Amino acid sequence: MEHVEYVYTEGIDEEEIGRLLKERGHGVLALTRDDDAYAVPLNYLYDGSRLLVRVSDEPESTKMAYAESTETATFIVYEIDEAGNSWSVMIRGEIRPLSAEEQARFTATEINEQFPPFRLFNEAVPEVEMLFYELNPYKIIGRKTTD
Repeated sequence: MEHVEYVYTEGIDEEEIGRLLKERGHGVLALTRDDDAYAVPLNYLYDGSRLLVRVSDEPESTKMAYAESTETATFIVYEIDEAGNSWSVMIRGEIRPLSAEEQARFTATEINEQFPPFRLFNEAVPEVEMLFYELNPYKIIGRKTTD
């Protein structure tokens, strides 16, 4: 294309994708309901095979409603530095809430060690219940700018 600036990108190998996902800790989860899309920034934990996202269980939660109706969710993690160098990882897969038994395995100490502090929006702390959703990837793609 004439007169359009661009940079070249290349794929990121599986090892580097794993390292980037383990280091970053937050991204954007995209969900759908019927023909409507919803995207929300969330903290996550990547264990090498699945992505766990943490949400608050609040009445009439948009996230929960969309997560329940989404067949394939997309999670995006990315970074752009001051020099314009960038990388991004896109994870697509099935999303499901962890069972009460699976969620009970997390202690408060483990959660605090593995996730940054939870961001509250006008909720009283005693009223906030944490839920975890699991995104089982069937596709993970990474790209980065080249020199």
